[in-house]
Amino acid sequence: MSTCRHFASILFSFAVFVAVVTVEVSAQEKGIGDFPKLSAASDWPWWRGPRRDGKATDAPVPTKLSDKDNLVWKVKVPGRGHSSPIIVGDKVFLATADEGKKTHAVLAFDRTKGKLLWNEIVSRGGFPAKNHPKNTEASPSVACDGERIFATFYHHDKVEAIALDFAGKVVWREDVCAFRPRAFEYGFAPSPLIYQNTVIVSAEYDGDSYITALDRKTGQRVWRANRTPMISFSSPVVGFVAGKDQLLISGAQKVASYDPASGNPFWSVDGTTFATCGTMIWENDIAFASGGYPKAETIAVQADGSGKVLWRNNQKCYEQSMIVVDGYVYGLTDGGVMFCWRGTDGQEMWKHRLKGPVSASPVFAGGHIYWANELGTLYVFRPNSEKFDLVEENQVGTDSFASPAICGGQIFLRVATGNGVGRQEWLYCFANGK
Repeated sequence: MSTCRHFASILFSFAVFVAVVTVEVSAQEKGIGDFPKLSAASDWPWWRGPRRDGKATDAPVPTKLSDKDNLVWKVKVPGRGHSSPIIVGDKVFLATADEGKKTHAVLAFDRTKGKLLWNEIVSRGGFPAKNHPKNTEASPSVACDGERIFATFYHHDKVEAIALDFAGKVVWREDVCAFRPRAFEYGFAPSPLIYQNTVIVSAEYDGDSYITALDRKTGQRVWRANRTPMISFSSPVVGFVAGKDQLLISGAQKVASYDPASGNPFWSVDGTTFATCGTMIWENDIAFASGGYPKAETIAVQADGSGKVLWRNNQKCYEQSMIVVDGYVYGLTDGGVMFCWRGTDGQEMWKHRLKGPVSASPVFAGGHIYWANELGTLYVFRPNSEKFDLVEENQVGTDSFASPAICGGQIFLRVATGNGVGRQEWLYCFANGK
């Protein structure tokens, strides 16, 4: 009897152990497991969402969007920027810049009503003399760990990381690196990446380039990984790939993986091109990247360290990221052609001409993919490996560079209307039945 109870106890302990491991792995795959104050269902706390892959929950959200359809609220956004909205709790956060006054700021809006709660100016002056016409002085999205908001800005020939609390008070600020591109004065774009107890920032140009991790609480440097001195704009991303957490980044003619806890390199292969802007995606043990400048390439890599390239083609998603759903990669190229490729071998399943140019990245939510071009046309379609399955073609604003944030049954969009002195940015919130 004692032996039976002992054996049963062992089985129970093993079951608990397996359950705990399963929960931990599942949480890590979602990218949000280390942050108890965040919710994968109701928050969109950083660039590309809780799992960092552009995928929201299955909660239903509207597909028809306009000033008359499913609109909860609409509010003016001061300044200019391509920073996509993030949402935590009852607040929406954005980065913005006043190019006339040369100020950088972080904004907080009330999630329920859209009211501007605070507008914290965090730097003044020192804007670069030149920038790419499609870039802004506030392109990186901010990130939030449930307690602090992290922003990165380029000014005074440096990249600076800044942490603020939920009242808009600066907690710490740290110079990430000197930053002064010479050959291509196209500004700065990578969004900060939160991983465990760090915030990771990439800064790549024709100078002393690297990716670095700063302590979330203090801003002190934790590790640094050197990068090729070549300008590129892609945001690093952490995914659970081939059985472990990997920091993935493209650009500088490489597709590369690092240990996000230490910055040590895992693997790299020749791929993409000189400069990329989109964030890498993955599924199971395959990583995908696309770019860029001066040539065009989309690539799939076996992310187990073998260095095996599964496929390449000559299509280009330069500024925008791609998305993978159920084994198929969807890419809306710069020229506005939507492609569907089989992830394992790159087989082109179909292509469909829409309208470009394209800078925003897609979000998969409620069974649909939401993807906008620069003209404010927001396509909503079902992922389908047999054909382009359009659900709605919406017009929201006339200028769309930021990507949607979708969580808690709501869609948040940053767009603009007008040109020149009459240009105005807007933040929209949509939900079903409104």
